[in-house]
Amino acid sequence: MVYAQLTPEYDAALAALIRKNLKAHQLDVPGTVYYDEGLDHLSGYYARDGRKYFIALYDGDLVGGIGLAEIDVFPECCELQKLYLDDRVKGRGYGYELIGKVEEEARRLGYKRIYLETHTNLKVAVHTYERARYKQIGRPESVVHSTMDLFYLKELE
Repeated sequence: MVYAQLTPEYDAALAALIRKNLKAHQLDVPGTVYYDEGLDHLSGYYARDGRKYFIALYDGDLVGGIGLAEIDVFPECCELQKLYLDDRVKGRGYGYELIGKVEEEARRLGYKRIYLETHTNLKVAVHTYERARYKQIGRPESVVHSTMDLFYLKELE
């Protein structure tokens, strides 16, 4: 597996991967990233200071990714965003590797904590986050994707 920063040439493949995953879990509904206006051009969104998106490439094909961006929910906090993997590579620990990369980048950027939103339908993701020591918290007031029903926070060391 090779990890790299998202570039425009991978935007379409990433959007397709995200939509495929959400549809498979009955989350191709309003109030999820499935309908985000910028989903087809994520490289532009993550090209700003304080943000980053890593893609996972296997034999040159995009098979996953994870991002982070600033968020005002908590002080010195970023949000872990859009962790998705292709079915071909699930169950091999790549999700944990991607989480490790985003946490390392968050520390480098000066963030002290990471927040994330997910959904109970994403059982494997929930298990992954909890095993990576994210602690479930109550629903913050400023939730962007209204369909999400689980919220987590991790203090970075």
